[in-house]
Amino acid sequence: MESEIDHPCPICGDSGSLKMLSMTAEIPYFGEHTQITLSCDKCGLRQTDFIPAEEKGPLCHTLHITKAEHLHARVVRGSSATVRLPELDLEVSPGSHSTGYVSNVEGVLLRFLDIIEMVARQAVTDTAEGSEGAEEAVQVLGELRSRLERLMSGDAFGEYNLKILDPTGHSAIADADAVVRELSQEEVEELDSGPTPMVFNSSDDTVE
Repeated sequence: MESEIDHPCPICGDSGSLKMLSMTAEIPYFGEHTQITLSCDKCGLRQTDFIPAEEKGPLCHTLHITKAEHLHARVVRGSSATVRLPELDLEVSPGSHSTGYVSNVEGVLLRFLDIIEMVARQAVTDTAEGSEGAEEAVQVLGELRSRLERLMSGDAFGEYNLKILDPTGHSAIADADAVVRELSQEEVEELDSGPTPMVFNSSDDTVE
């Protein structure tokens, strides 16, 4: 259901351009949830988050990737979640305009790969310009890319873990082999919190 929101856009401040799209669905191992997407016709803002029907609290989901089926496991990443591949020392933290998404493990790995390739292109440019340390960065990024590609091709099953840490509990790795634990208060305090959530009054679709 799409509705207009009686509130200025948090990015451009325009009134009358903010819309909310909400949809309720069921995901195995995650349960019933509502997907909420805010969009602004004026500036192009688009922010998505997932609200589970049951309050889950701060959680860490870990999947030890050991077989091809794990690459197809559904991933729900809330806008406040941090995604990690600890064995590669890779991490994506939520920024102030972070948005949620639904993908699978392979899709998350491809997102990491896209970031590595983007940074590598800049490092190649820096190398050509003689920037200090750029050549070493190209080599390190190339090694990371190779290791990720080996994982996605099945040559490195059993070597890596995918972790999603969400202080709001709005994320999940929807697979029977995923391990779920509560985050400690210390862990929550160390995580980036992501965008400030808007609180909706469901009776009149206004923002508080």
